[in-house]
Amino acid sequence: MENWPNPFIEQRADPFILRHDGSYYFIASVPEYDRLEIRRASSIDGLRCAEPVVVWRKPVTGPMCELIWAPELHNINGMWVIYFAAAHTQALDSLGMFQHRMYALTCEDSDPLSGKWIERGQVKTPFDTFCLDATTFHHQGKQWYLWAQKAPEIAGNSNIYLAELENPWTITGESVMLSKPEYEWECRGFLVNEGPAVLVHGDKLFVSYSASATDENYCMGLLWIDLNADMTRPQNWHKSPQPVFRTSYENRQYGPGHNSFTRTPDGEDVLVYHARNYTEIEGDPLYDPNRHTRLKLIHWQENGMPDFGIPPADTE
Repeated sequence: MENWPNPFIEQRADPFILRHDGSYYFIASVPEYDRLEIRRASSIDGLRCAEPVVVWRKPVTGPMCELIWAPELHNINGMWVIYFAAAHTQALDSLGMFQHRMYALTCEDSDPLSGKWIERGQVKTPFDTFCLDATTFHHQGKQWYLWAQKAPEIAGNSNIYLAELENPWTITGESVMLSKPEYEWECRGFLVNEGPAVLVHGDKLFVSYSASATDENYCMGLLWIDLNADMTRPQNWHKSPQPVFRTSYENRQYGPGHNSFTRTPDGEDVLVYHARNYTEIEGDPLYDPNRHTRLKLIHWQENGMPDFGIPPADTE
């Protein structure tokens, strides 16, 4: 039984852990929102004290010069890829929203910490609106791209979309909306579905996502589909009517979400997420640095569904 300290890594929001070729890699949003840094260790525990290596810094001007959010590190057919969101300004648009778009970097060297990273530009989607939180996964012989975006004709900040990738920075074919904010717990403060993450277990593929404003209302929802079903048909997807992971006032854990998944060497599934340990936030929650990275083992029910439990209290 793993017993990680809580918090696991302080002041790292939107955490992502990749297990690849026997090593663990960690990437996340930094409080300054100005760079991309990677840590590597031979164990999950080792990531806590691993030295962060800065692999990219935001430029002074241009479309990627502000608010570097929610990076993820992937290895697609031997090519390292970092997805992240960035804006050209910190100002809000006419709808009162940030102006992020999604971008990709690639590295063909074997070591992503010392290799050369190439800017591949914006990952274009069917409409040019606020978008972020891209992830990718391989399934049914295809590489898929999963992200959150504002739809011009749908109220709220963002919905969850899926499309096939032609290459790591180019979408191909139709984009499908998998979920939009509709339940009360998805619409607190803001109408938000964001931060999708993929987990496969048994005969199902799961997509967790985060909902509502980034304060104590932030929580996680869950979608799932049969492994053999056509993922491009929205009717094949199921959605939990209740959040699957939410604030624990008893344990003083507020706004758990923006998760990823990893696995222990023994094959146990691990929930990687951020949460705060207080609610008294001054100003915009996005600029409060204390969304700390936390880890929790996932338990599996007999019906094949995950049980995320409740966020455990901070440890000394």
